[in-house]
Amino acid sequence: MANLKEIRNRISSVSSTMQITSAMKMVSAAKLKKAQDAITAMRPYADKLTELLQSLSATLDADSGSKFAEQREVKNVIIVSITSNRGLCGAFNSNILKRSNVLAEQYKAKGQNVSFLTIGKKANDLLSRNFDIVSNESPIYDDLTFDNVSVIAESLMEKFVSGEVDKIEIVYNKFKNAATQIVMTEQFLPIVPVQSDSNVILDYVFEPSKEQIVEELIPKSLKTQLYKGIRDSFASEHGARMTAMHKATDNATELRDALKLSYNKARQAAITNEILEIVGGAEALNN
Repeated sequence: MANLKEIRNRISSVSSTMQITSAMKMVSAAKLKKAQDAITAMRPYADKLTELLQSLSATLDADSGSKFAEQREVKNVIIVSITSNRGLCGAFNSNILKRSNVLAEQYKAKGQNVSFLTIGKKANDLLSRNFDIVSNESPIYDDLTFDNVSVIAESLMEKFVSGEVDKIEIVYNKFKNAATQIVMTEQFLPIVPVQSDSNVILDYVFEPSKEQIVEELIPKSLKTQLYKGIRDSFASEHGARMTAMHKATDNATELRDALKLSYNKARQAAITNEILEIVGGAEALNN
């Protein structure tokens, strides 16, 4: 059994760790509330914008399709991998990296070139070892606004329109609740064609033309899609870290209690031995 000094040192160390994890949990909980409110307020707008765009696109003739919907042979692929800048958030980052690696290997198996645009230092640090990184946008978290994300989305759209890349996918964590994050893979470009329902008649008057409305909506929809993905990931990060730190605090508490029990047993055994030595010495003197 370890001596009393060693156990006291371990108790002190575990208690310090418990204070750190408890503080990190409270910080993440505070940040989660703001991030959750932001993504919850944004989803209805983003979903309605996508629904409107799909409804209009489905009624367009094939010849009047958008340049962002052009289907061509896929030779070059960019995967936008969204992680966090910091760790200590459970499997949040590793799940994204695993999905990104699997996706990249699938494309490479088809003879297609794969590169990454990373959002988050964790993705950049690990993926840069095996893949080309076209851009590292980790600083976006320092000022996460729609305007700043729009710049990233515009650069991706330019690469697709110019023919530099033939397909772009986004991998991120979708926020469900503090304990659950869903790994999502969404095609960013080209726009996924939606099958129109011939039974649905859109009896609308368009001003200006339907084609012009769609052409103006598509860039805005793509920017919103990327912004929503980053916002989802941002909220998921704080939820995952809060949950991870909560579990770490509970584990540290259990370990501290177990160490205190061991310390009390060791201390009791030491006191008992001292009493036995005293009694034994007294009896020896009497004899």
